[in-house]
Amino acid sequence: MASDLEAQLRAVSLRVTQPRLAVLAALRDHPHVDTATVIALVRANQPTVSHQAVYDVLRTLTDAGLVRRIQPAGATARYEARVGDNHHHVVCRSCGAIADVDCAVGEAPCLTASDDHGFVVDEAEVVYWGTCPGCATDRIAQ
Repeated sequence: MASDLEAQLRAVSLRVTQPRLAVLAALRDHPHVDTATVIALVRANQPTVSHQAVYDVLRTLTDAGLVRRIQPAGATARYEARVGDNHHHVVCRSCGAIADVDCAVGEAPCLTASDDHGFVVDEAEVVYWGTCPGCATDRIAQ
């Protein structure tokens, strides 16, 4: 799997470094995590990697299109390695859990704005809000 991550970095002309590989692996295995969680995951295997290095890697990978930064209203920024498609997210109002929601199969209706004001639309951010199954079960049990 490391070779896949190395190939991703090389494909966007980024140097292969251990911190970059560690961040990509963390996001591959743990989507929708915040910066503090990424730091903890990276430092679990590479304790000498600084906080600033992780912040720098996240910014570099986001700028290169290998990582997506999402920030639902009222929540801290989260990161994911699923890029290159027009998927959306569902967010739990109680615990903040986030899950991916695929866009409609075929034509992506969310990319057809009722009035695009002359813009060429290439991405849409749709966030569904609700209650996750765990929190819904907790509410019923109360």
